[in-house]
Amino acid sequence: MDAALLLALGLLAQGLGPSLEVPGLTRPSILYPWRRTPTHGRMRRAWVIPPISVSENHKHLPYPLVQIKSDKQALGSVLYSIQGPGVDEEPRGIFSIDKVTGKVFLNATLDREQTDRFRLRAFALDLGGSALEDPTDLEIVVVDQNDNRPAFLQEEFEGHVLEGAAPGTYVTRAEATDADDPETDNAALRFSILRQGSPQLFSIDELTGEIRTVHVGLDREAVAVYNLTLQVADMSGDGLTATASAIISVDDINDNAPEFSRDEFFMEAAEAASGVDVGRLEVEDRDLPGSPNWLARFTILEGDPDGQFEVRTDPKTNEGVLSVAKPLDYESREHYVLRVSVQNEAPLQAAAPRAQRGQARVSVRVLDANEAPVFQENPLRTSMAEGAPPGTLVAIFSAQDPDTEQLQRLSYSKDYDPEDWLQVDGATGRIQTQRVLSPTSPFLKDGWYRAIILAQDDASSPRTATGTLSVEILEVNDHAPTLVAPLPPSLCGDPHQGPGLLLGAADEDLPPHGAPFHFQLSPALPELGRNWSLNPVNVLVLLVALRARCRPPSGDKGLLHGLQNDLRDNILNYDEQGGGEEDQDAYDISQLRRPAELTALSAPPGRAPLRRDAPYGRAPPHAARALPASPTDIADFINEGLEAADGDPSVPPYDTALIYDYEGDGSVAGTLSSILSSLGDEDQDYNYLRDWGPRFARLADMYGPP
Repeated sequence: MDAALLLALGLLAQGLGPSLEVPGLTRPSILYPWRRTPTHGRMRRAWVIPPISVSENHKHLPYPLVQIKSDKQALGSVLYSIQGPGVDEEPRGIFSIDKVTGKVFLNATLDREQTDRFRLRAFALDLGGSALEDPTDLEIVVVDQNDNRPAFLQEEFEGHVLEGAAPGTYVTRAEATDADDPETDNAALRFSILRQGSPQLFSIDELTGEIRTVHVGLDREAVAVYNLTLQVADMSGDGLTATASAIISVDDINDNAPEFSRDEFFMEAAEAASGVDVGRLEVEDRDLPGSPNWLARFTILEGDPDGQFEVRTDPKTNEGVLSVAKPLDYESREHYVLRVSVQNEAPLQAAAPRAQRGQARVSVRVLDANEAPVFQENPLRTSMAEGAPPGTLVAIFSAQDPDTEQLQRLSYSKDYDPEDWLQVDGATGRIQTQRVLSPTSPFLKDGWYRAIILAQDDASSPRTATGTLSVEILEVNDHAPTLVAPLPPSLCGDPHQGPGLLLGAADEDLPPHGAPFHFQLSPALPELGRNWSLNPVNVLVLLVALRARCRPPSGDKGLLHGLQNDLRDNILNYDEQGGGEEDQDAYDISQLRRPAELTALSAPPGRAPLRRDAPYGRAPPHAARALPASPTDIADFINEGLEAADGDPSVPPYDTALIYDYEGDGSVAGTLSSILSSLGDEDQDYNYLRDWGPRFARLADMYGPP
């Protein structure tokens, strides 16, 4: 090899020249990769081998790429070999070397998109297999060819744009790729629109693939969808190409107002019915069906001040459905004229034209229908005395027929009368008793009897009204009071002077026809008044004392003489001793009707009777108090007893006969009943009672001297 060629190769090996282009040479270049540059006093280094370039898809195989040589020994005494991917590593068999000449060959077609370069190692050995040189690198670069078409990422791109959008509005973006070397024109892509119809409303950026609007005039009602054909080409638009589609949908805006299909609608509605549909109002709207821009909303502007009608929207047809909200009355009004407007759910665009028929006139004629009769007072409440005889008028329970334009008659009947007590006149609704109602009837609840009465018209399709009759059964005074059997204890101090009796009465009538009672001696026997007197016991209105005048009056003025006798049993408790007529509803007087229970009054002297008007065991007995020593002390003694009884929570709050003190067995304290009897041999002077206060002034008037 001449000196000029060796110099050129040396320059290439040190990277001072361009890469070695082998495919265009008829003979492979010879490289001396192990040649070292001689220097004075410095270590030699290996030359740098420039990359060996070879085009992909080369067809003439095997193809010599390069020849390597070592200058250590003469030709034929050096053995060459290579190792690495493409030789003894995958993909195997692509490269090979002549071990004698050092020529490197390409044995297979290369694909840059699979492997863009190969790095091999070259070895130089002597004939004995010893290394003559250190291993050196050999790089083979695959040169790209435009053998790949560009490809869109999608076969179809979708985009949306509002109708009426301004020019330059972004719609969507097309994307594509190319497998060729991106550093070359083989992958330099350019986008374009091949077809889009007329007029041309869209454009595409050739570098980015962005699609935008070009002109105004997008109208969904005219064209809802545009189909564009796109193209992409490599080599900056002059190479290989590919195509795809762009589907652009024009989105709706509310640029069309809804309109009625005609100016006036005629309908009919039956009276006395609510919640029923009367008719439909047809509308037209060019906007997208089902969208808020299309959905109609109706309003009744005039002709319905009482809210008899309402209009709802059928979401499928967008029609207005007129219905009756409140029952119509033919007799009150036969015809309605409504003015109804229609709008969209979404607001109308400001630039949209106004509707020509945004309002309509709706004429509704009311049809007369048979209505049920109506009771004027329902429920009807009345009252009558108990024990009313058959034929007694209870009430006239009549109804009226609201159908004034129809000649109809009403008839009445019973629907519920559990005791079969009532009789109803079918023509007039007059109700009377047909027998006596038992006061023990199980259908008499709290004094009320309930019945159901029907009123029916005689139309071809009759209608019926139901009325409730409630009758209060009033208590009457139909039972005479009866005397309770007298009790045997004597009221006189001396048993030989004549007996005294305590009497009571009972009545089966309920208040106010029962207690309190008025007692008197029989006027047919005037002689009774000479020896007997009849007096109520203070506030004890249900008991009377029949006192025998045992001895003539005495001049002894001592008050309550003979306190040494235990007189507490002279005042008896009959379970209920109310405070007069106003207290009759506050207690049960049934105890007075069972005189057998009064046997408890015959307890031994000195033992207090049971208090049946107070709960058992709710309060302990009061502590004993000292006996009074004077009339003033007696008044204080009694007043204190009254105050203690009034404040006692264990007894009823109404007036009753009280035991004013309980001092246990052997007490010598007397009771108020002592006032009614002669104590010892002399009558008392009751004027002292006036000193005890206003509570006893009446007793002083009753028992004092005339």
